[in-house]
Amino acid sequence: MSRYLFVVPPLVGHVNPAVGVAAELAARGHATAWAGLPELIGRLAGPEAEVFPCAVALDPDAAPQRPPELRGPAALKFLWEDFLIPLAHAMAPGVAEAVERFRPDVLVVDQQAVAGALVAERIGLPWATSATTSAELTGALDGMPLVEAWVRDRLTDLRGRLGGPDGLPPGERAVNSDPRFSPYLVLAFTTPELAPTARTSGGPVRFIGPSLAARPGGDAAFPWEWLDPDRALVLVTLGTANSDVGQAFLTLSHDALRARPKLLQAVIVDPAGLLGRPAPDPDLLVLPHVPQLDLLARASAVVCHAGHNTVCEALWHGVPLVVAPIRDDQPVVAAQVVAAGAGVRLRFGRTTAERLGQALDAVLDDPAYRAAAQRVGASFRAAGGAAAAADHLERLAAERPLTEGSRQ
Repeated sequence: MSRYLFVVPPLVGHVNPAVGVAAELAARGHATAWAGLPELIGRLAGPEAEVFPCAVALDPDAAPQRPPELRGPAALKFLWEDFLIPLAHAMAPGVAEAVERFRPDVLVVDQQAVAGALVAERIGLPWATSATTSAELTGALDGMPLVEAWVRDRLTDLRGRLGGPDGLPPGERAVNSDPRFSPYLVLAFTTPELAPTARTSGGPVRFIGPSLAARPGGDAAFPWEWLDPDRALVLVTLGTANSDVGQAFLTLSHDALRARPKLLQAVIVDPAGLLGRPAPDPDLLVLPHVPQLDLLARASAVVCHAGHNTVCEALWHGVPLVVAPIRDDQPVVAAQVVAAGAGVRLRFGRTTAERLGQALDAVLDDPAYRAAAQRVGASFRAAGGAAAAADHLERLAAERPLTEGSRQ
């Protein structure tokens, strides 16, 4: 059996897809461990997960808050300079220690945990990219050569500071490679039905679809008796990292839904309490946390920020979407939803309750949106998810000689 070390950033949306893959590998008898933030990984992967702690750059209470008005290249610059690069520097010692202690045969590295790729290069271990969003696989920076060059310069400097790939065997040095994309294997948690173009400077891209797994301890109880099976259910969520800009959008979502009494039921996810804590009523429920996967199995539509995980989880269940992207990869994912015919796009911060209501009516009333969502969902299930990812990782481990630690 082989040993796999998962290297992840302190982001729920980047840990969750890896949880199912790690569980599948463990079920096949392989040893798995994690390098990252123990509190987050333990909550999402379960208390039995073996976690090697890594620093995560800044105390969350002191971390710089991205100005909500930042968009496009300015937002990308902030992401790299204020989060990804400091994160790589902070995580690198912990990742190196995890490799030394766990002795993995393969590293599975999230595309935003660049330290994992650079440590693997330096030591000479094979590694796979966990591409938890498809934006960087679709030429998102095409037409912006200066921005792409700026990112590559940052990565080149980072590689130099973290030691370079001196441990790689002859012929496998990757000085000019992009540490966001493994030269061995890129696992894409999507399919061509949603992301029809995928290219990287790294190794082969394997479309595996979403990796959905039980989330131990991560979801609160839900009043299932509140649901009316004779009415459509709408789920509204902006994910876990958008509370700083979400109040106005959640408010107008609330207004649009309240304008449709008795026609549907809606659940609004409001982790920061931006809408207060209104008492449950027959039409609308506001909760800080929900069992999202279970609700999606019952939902008729989703209103969201076009976060990759939420979009893929909705489409897995054949649920059409109203998407209002905020930043980062979300505009790319939103464009994919629209191109697939599975939803309607709104302009976050520039829409109204009336427009949101009209978009919601469209995806609920026009069966073409649900048919498109079901088509994408069928492609997700056919791709194999966590089981397919485990197959690819087993082949990668088999192609490489076992490390000294794994032979013991």
